[in-house]
Amino acid sequence: MIPIPIPIVHRDAELLVVNKPSGLPTTSPDGGDCLVARVRELDPDALRLHPTSRLDAEVSGLVTFARTTRATEALQQARRAHAYGRTYLALVTNAPADDQGHWDLPIAVDARDRRRRLVSFDDPTRKPSSTRFIVCVRGELSLLALFPETGRTHQLRVHCAHVGSPMFGDVIYGGERRVTRANGRVVSAKRVMLHCAALDLPNVAGEGRLALAAPVPADFANVWRSVGGDPSALA
Repeated sequence: MIPIPIPIVHRDAELLVVNKPSGLPTTSPDGGDCLVARVRELDPDALRLHPTSRLDAEVSGLVTFARTTRATEALQQARRAHAYGRTYLALVTNAPADDQGHWDLPIAVDARDRRRRLVSFDDPTRKPSSTRFIVCVRGELSLLALFPETGRTHQLRVHCAHVGSPMFGDVIYGGERRVTRANGRVVSAKRVMLHCAALDLPNVAGEGRLALAAPVPADFANVWRSVGGDPSALA
């Protein structure tokens, strides 16, 4: 394994939450290097380590692992009750016209490439998919806060692309790898500019809720600064 550090954000008797770096898949069907394997090394005493959400390999940010069967069931129930909040930050090349809103756009498997997804209103494989959005800052790249209300594969990437706001660096879904600023400077992205920045979920080990956060990684912050973005907007 390449030594990619996996910061632990929270650990208790029921849950382990880590900050996944970009470049590492959450799971690996063929047994290759992945976040699940790394977390098993970090937490060998856990009765189980079940990721309650998954981030694409290029996406960074918070991933929660249930350490017990009780925690798995509690978080599954929280998701069904829309009580498992997630906040993502994304950089896009063309912000939505509205400053905030809600996308109800069913997602289906792309028949031409089953690794991809697309918005479809008639495909029999479609699944209901909902995302709330806020445009935080408009500029040469715009900063969005995204709040998924369902958890479909590639949901945020597909929704943004469908409404004409593909994520910077997301070439699979029509995003640009580079932008040329008004001053002529070229700014590039080596990956999808998407980060899971915050979680609001039940405190399975106690009372109340857990509010957890992870700052954007250096590559995301550097791209934002390179287009004149205010670093305080990422906090």
